Amino acid sequence: RRLTHLVLLGLGKYSLLMGWFGRSNRGSSASIVSGVPIVQGTAVQSSPGRRRQATSSRNDPNGDGTGSLVDPVGSSGYYNGRRGDVQENSFKDVFFAILFILHLAAMMYFMFKYTQQIDGGALHSGIGWVVTICAAVAVALSTLSLAVMMCCPTTMVKLALIFSVCMSAVMAVMGVLSGQMWMAMLGVVAFLMHCCYAYFVWGRIPFAAANLNTALTAVRQNLGLAVVAYAFLALAFGWSLWWMNSVGLAYQRVGWTLFLFLVSYYWVHQVLKNVVHVTTVGVVGMWWHVPKEASTCCSKALFNSFGRAMSYSFGSICFGSLIVAIVQALRALWHVAHQNDDCSILVCLIDCILACIQGIIEYLNKWAYVYVGLYGYSYLDAGRNVMQLFQNKGWTAIIADNLAENVLTMVSMAIGVLTGLVGFLLGLANPDLFVNLGLPAGGVGGFLCGALVGYLLSSVFLGIVSSAVNTVIVLFAEAPREFEQNHPQLSREMRETWRRAWPGEYSG
Repeated sequence: RRLTHLVLLGLGKYSLLMGWFGRSNRGSSASIVSGVPIVQGTAVQSSPGRRRQATSSRNDPNGDGTGSLVDPVGSSGYYNGRRGDVQENSFKDVFFAILFILHLAAMMYFMFKYTQQIDGGALHSGIGWVVTICAAVAVALSTLSLAVMMCCPTTMVKLALIFSVCMSAVMAVMGVLSGQMWMAMLGVVAFLMHCCYAYFVWGRIPFAAANLNTALTAVRQNLGLAVVAYAFLALAFGWSLWWMNSVGLAYQRVGWTLFLFLVSYYWVHQVLKNVVHVTTVGVVGMWWHVPKEASTCCSKALFNSFGRAMSYSFGSICFGSLIVAIVQALRALWHVAHQNDDCSILVCLIDCILACIQGIIEYLNKWAYVYVGLYGYSYLDAGRNVMQLFQNKGWTAIIADNLAENVLTMVSMAIGVLTGLVGFLLGLANPDLFVNLGLPAGGVGGFLCGALVGYLLSSVFLGIVSSAVNTVIVLFAEAPREFEQNHPQLSREMRETWRRAWPGEYSG
């Protein structure tokens, strides 16, 4: 059932991407001819009276009128499509922020009231130093991976694409060897579709590599983002431990009580993740427009972006996170209610439908929060504006070909394997170390523990890069001139690879 769900979800995403691919090749509503902005086939010059936002602490971080975060009109006087407007500093979606705080207060009441004592014999004191060693290795490898990806981004994107194809082939082979013909057939179909996808997008790899290189440069110059990410990871880990230790009573029934507890669990995790995402977006946006404000580990942009995410934009973060959390809770509740119905096709289909709904909402949230972090929009306004941006500029194909995500997934898996090997060696040194956790004795238990720690920490770290990649796509669509002024070498690389990947978008 799980394999079928994963394959169907993957095929659905592939169909969606290929739909974007075909639509984008049929025509584009915005182009650039010889560097001159074109909207609907006409060079549009901005009027002197085009709306501008008043200078504020949000769009003028220096306070002297020289540090504008976003200028809606390019310095050349041309307006390149629809661009976002920096919003005034005001609290957006306040209702959801208040609801989230009240929900936390209620959860704390129930948790303190029903918290059970943790059994000290359930944890082994020797696990701590193993996790610490594996975590240190994972952090070091994650940092090193930035340099590796920046040295050969094109090769990394190609390897990631080939890796996804090979994984489909492995699934088909495993199905044949295990005698599960449905698994083998699904693996073959996935393999063929991945091959077709790789064939169609192979020419766009250079642009994806340039996009990834730009995002990596921004993150490398603002490594303080990693501190924020790991801090929120620690909060998420603590929340999980507390929640699991406190809701045992709710698990004894399948109904609205368990559903509410599940919504609470996923909502907090989604909020923590999206706060990091919005903070990263704000820092990359400042790096794009005002590099001097976002070029150190603990830059002014980092503190300002984090402050906005936790204040003015916190309600918007809670709003979108709640939608995803409700779907996640429905899926979890469905699993609990039908955990013994492994042979039911209906159970599998409903689970797949819920998974697709969750994936679509998370995908839209990812781009909506880019506008929340850049301009301070409310959640609904951010969603409308980011979709309008890509419609006006004909960039849906670029969203579809976000091949950089494949690289980050592959690197996270590689780091998980390497840290798993470290845990394997530690497990061999102390064979009984992981017995109390229910893991196999010896090196196998050490490998599983190390791989989990390594994959989790690297995913958090590289999740920052993923947020930066999304931000670069949006900013390159609507602020190419600022990019050329502040980062000319990276700008030329992205423009040249874009011309080669989408020759129809250019003439002359």
